[in-house]
Amino acid sequence: MVGYRVPAVDVSGRSVNRLFGDIAHRYDLLNDVQSLGLHRRWKRRVALLAAVQPGERALDVCCGTGDLAFALAARQARVVGLDFNPTMLQSARRRAQRWAANRPGGHAGPNPVFVLGDALSVPFSDATFDVVTVGYGLRNLTDWRAGLREMARVARPGGRILVLDFGKPAWPPWRALYFAYLKLLVPVLGWAFAGNAAAYAYILESLRQYPAQEGVAAAMRELGLDPVRVENLLGGAMSIHRGVKPG
Repeated sequence: MVGYRVPAVDVSGRSVNRLFGDIAHRYDLLNDVQSLGLHRRWKRRVALLAAVQPGERALDVCCGTGDLAFALAARQARVVGLDFNPTMLQSARRRAQRWAANRPGGHAGPNPVFVLGDALSVPFSDATFDVVTVGYGLRNLTDWRAGLREMARVARPGGRILVLDFGKPAWPPWRALYFAYLKLLVPVLGWAFAGNAAAYAYILESLRQYPAQEGVAAAMRELGLDPVRVENLLGGAMSIHRGVKPG
């Protein structure tokens, strides 16, 4: 494509924050384009696996524009969405205003509520939430293990912790094809639809440093979560981890 080249990517925390701010206005559209809309199905699957009950408290960290938070609220949980990017939160709050008119469950007060905060230092007390989720955010943290520890800390005994993120397919031919897609086509989509190739070239760079299915499952077990289950999606291109905090 004329004028396009795959950019170098800075994966520092400040750079990631800036990247997400730059693409917030097209974030939902780009997710639909690059996944052919499948990300919405996967997020609904996370909400289902969370087994949230009406009135339970749920926290979605790295909430972005709020997809998972709204999916949990649709199941009548009382939901807080947390993100460190103010521009993303603006989009989530605009969506919340539209959602409020027709939200299911009828809980008093705003639901979901979106707050500015750091997933590496979650601004809530220990054992606050029945469900803690993260969708496509753990991989973006400068210390994903610390982020996972924070999720476990704020979960109540018996609470469910769920992680949806990119995976690393076990079958070598599919893995090679998938990585080629992330390296070559996804940045082009980011450039064409949002004018920012670097934000989407970043996906592959972050995934190279992320342990995906096996590493995240091992870290969850090290935190004492039991049982821990991994569900592969799209041949392992995506995965959902679910762990339960001992109660």
